[in-house]
Amino acid sequence: MCHIREGVGEGVGDWFEENIRRVVGDGRDTLFWYDRWIGDMSLRLTFPRLFDLAMEKECSVGEMKGRGWGIDGEAWVWRRRLFAWEEESMRECSLLLHNIVLQDSVHDT
Repeated sequence: MCHIREGVGEGVGDWFEENIRRVVGDGRDTLFWYDRWIGDMSLRLTFPRLFDLAMEKECSVGEMKGRGWGIDGEAWVWRRRLFAWEEESMRECSLLLHNIVLQDSVHDT
């Protein structure tokens, strides 16, 4: 089952991504990059270059929000300095997250 998320196995493809969607409450049980929780695809598929450059790929939505996912937030830790076009992609991702409000009293489902 763990490998389904990663698309491992014959004929599996992106079954997990295409059929499972998370409802975020406090963001503690939803993976920021891997789970499909905002938009039609996971953020790793929507912003593949940012995902490749991210130092922390296994963090939760709650962790990222807590660190600050604004343009100058501490949530963004990269393997190297971003090129101009990558910075634009990061601004686009940050703008997508701008209006997200987590609910501390509600667990993710």
